[in-house]
Amino acid sequence: QVHLVESGGGLVQPGGSLRLSCAASGSIISFHVMGWYRQAPGKQRELVAVITVGGGTNYADSVKGRFTISRDNAKNTVYLQMNSLKPEDTAVYYCNAAKIGSNYWGQGTQVTVSS
Repeated sequence: QVHLVESGGGLVQPGGSLRLSCAASGSIISFHVMGWYRQAPGKQRELVAVITVGGGTNYADSVKGRFTISRDNAKNTVYLQMNSLKPEDTAVYYCNAAKIGSNYWGQGTQVTVSS
C-alpha cells in the first residue's frame, strides 16, 4: 500500500505563508501526477495545483501567483508553498498521487487563515 502523509498545516494570519509537505512511502517518480486538493466546509473538493513527472505544473486560477507546487525526488516529497494567504484559502488540504491503475490520497491537513 502507498501512503501519503501531509504536514505543515496550521493557523496563520491573512497575508502569511505556510509550506505543506506530502511525503510518499515510495518513489514519487513512479507517479504520473501529484497534486494538492482542498475542501472547505460546505464545498466540494477542488484541485489546487498539480505537478507531473516531467515537471509541468498547473494551478487553479484562485491561487496562481500565490502558491507554488514543487517536488524533491530524493526525499520522495511534494511541497505546496502558500504565500499571501487569504481567509478563503481556509480548507483541509489533501495530497493526491496518481499512476497507471492507482490513485492515492493523504489524510489531509487543516489550513486556517484568520485574524
